[in-house]
Amino acid sequence: MGLRKDAPSDNVMVPATADPFESPKWAPPIWHMPPALVLVVNLVRALVRLVGFLARHPIAVAVVGCLGGLTYALGWRLVAVLAAFAAVCLGCWAAYWWDSFVRLVGYPARARWRHLFVYRRHWQPVMVMSGLAFYRNAREYLPVIKCVAVTATTDRVLVKMLSGQAPGIWRDHAENLAHGFGAALCRIRTASRPGYLWLELVRRDALAEPLPALPVGTEDGHAVDLSSLPIGRREDGLTWRLRLLGTHVLIAGATGAGKGSILWGLIRALLPAMRAGLVQVWGIDPKRMELAFGRDIFNRYSDDASGGMVDLLEAAVTEMHKRAARFGGVTRTFIATAADPFIVVMVDELAFLTAYCPERDLRKRADAALATLTSQGRSVGICVVGALQDPRKDVINIRNLFPTRIALRLDEAEQVDMVLGDGARDRGALADQISPIPEVGAGVGYIRLEDSPDPVRVRAAFVADTDIAAMAGYLAEAA
Repeated sequence: MGLRKDAPSDNVMVPATADPFESPKWAPPIWHMPPALVLVVNLVRALVRLVGFLARHPIAVAVVGCLGGLTYALGWRLVAVLAAFAAVCLGCWAAYWWDSFVRLVGYPARARWRHLFVYRRHWQPVMVMSGLAFYRNAREYLPVIKCVAVTATTDRVLVKMLSGQAPGIWRDHAENLAHGFGAALCRIRTASRPGYLWLELVRRDALAEPLPALPVGTEDGHAVDLSSLPIGRREDGLTWRLRLLGTHVLIAGATGAGKGSILWGLIRALLPAMRAGLVQVWGIDPKRMELAFGRDIFNRYSDDASGGMVDLLEAAVTEMHKRAARFGGVTRTFIATAADPFIVVMVDELAFLTAYCPERDLRKRADAALATLTSQGRSVGICVVGALQDPRKDVINIRNLFPTRIALRLDEAEQVDMVLGDGARDRGALADQISPIPEVGAGVGYIRLEDSPDPVRVRAAFVADTDIAAMAGYLAEAA
């Protein structure tokens, strides 16, 4: 049955099958757009896209327009001279101020290049094959790339997700995205705006090589910032700084993971303040192999398994109570002085005191002292830094009293969340995949920073035996 010309909007009856006895079904009419109208619609769309492109790139449009105007008005030779002069200026900038040149010119140019020729070019097939695209009514819907930022080793891609998507869906396809864009690793980071996320694509490992010990800081002990102690490097190239003031630190890692690098790195960062008498470090080393090598550095030290280590913890508790009695009702903010120095109680192999000590009475006393220090010591200038190999609850039942936790190489995937909190591994903290080769993986770990729930990959600088001996001599000079 044909469509009547006088009623173009009427429904028509069409047969559902070839069976002449089956009832017909109603179907909407088919209206063919005239070719002239199709041409007009496409021209309007092209014009809208052109205007949008010009609005998004005003600087590039202005530069091209100026060059075109100068070429038309003055000729190509003068424009070539100006271009050569600009190239010389850029070359001098790069030669004498390389860091600022890379930050202001190199990285933006590389980000634009990778935006156009890596991510936009491969975006549609990667989204489809990863299952992050959506089809409805024969139409394809894709997430949108909003911007790309690059560093020396990592690309960060801001993506506007499709309506109804959540970051968890993207985390399930992180491996697909890494392979699709030729990256070694892809992490999904939450953005500040709902509906957006960051793809963090690691092109190469910035922490693959060991870091030498960082230089000892300023001679002025008062200049040491206890809330920002440099001990290594972050994956983004920035200095890894660790806070001790107002917190406690728990370091978990398998044998050979590099826990000693963090312990000695903290001591090295504290040396000027220790020399000035503003900081004291008390050391406890049950296995007598790590901290014992530099025992002369510590203000107080014990490796006595028969009770000396527990006595040192209880001495810290006594000092804590004395300070609380003096500071109570007077001040709420601790400031380190020579009379009341900041005390760091550093315990290697913490699990020996809490679980493996054969004396049951000593274990109970150690548990009570550690629980008291970690729950009340922060406000009076006492910090506990503990290192252990096994983070299970039956080994240390007070791990939640350590606000700052670091996961070095771990044996099992489940241990990552035990250390850093639920969901940390899904957010990219792959501590169980760190290489066991010391030159590659020692000192590498993950930490949650105060300003973000996403874990950050870091590596502590390696403090050699000769560095420890030099540190002891540095303190002995002031004695």
